[in-house]
Amino acid sequence: MRDMRAVGNKFYHVIIPRDGSLLLNDWDLWGPLILCTLLALLLQGHVSTENKNDGGPQFAQVFVIIWVGAAVVTLNSKLLDGKLSFFQSICVLGYCVFPLSVAAVLVKLFGLFGLKGLTAFIIDFIVATVSFVWAVFAAVCFLKPTNNPGKKIISTYPVGLFYFVIAWLVISQP
Repeated sequence: MRDMRAVGNKFYHVIIPRDGSLLLNDWDLWGPLILCTLLALLLQGHVSTENKNDGGPQFAQVFVIIWVGAAVVTLNSKLLDGKLSFFQSICVLGYCVFPLSVAAVLVKLFGLFGLKGLTAFIIDFIVATVSFVWAVFAAVCFLKPTNNPGKKIISTYPVGLFYFVIAWLVISQP
């Protein structure tokens, strides 16, 4: 129960980004694992009766993109003299995937309600863009105090690119 409360508290810090000392000091990988699994389930493609793939990513592909992407962003931060440990950074990046997970759920619901064509794409694009900006803003709020002051932009760019790839997967889901 204590762990569930801690995970919920970290989600709250991502929903309303502010001082990230709690998220940085008390890191865990439960929330990122839950979000990564949820995103992989929502974004995975399915095989039709003719045994042709619909072009969507498979579960393992989404899982690998998120975890390897977070590891590469963390490695970049460490090479630029970031003050976070490897797992602290993975924790922050993983929890900040929450807005994109919400966007994936909304896009999937819009598809279930029968939205198709240009209207569906525009709505999906707006939802994914808002969630992308929210994810990057939350991650930067948490990571900004730990980055080298002279290298903030070069250490923030890979964070934005990481979340952009995930947002693109959300927009392009089948």
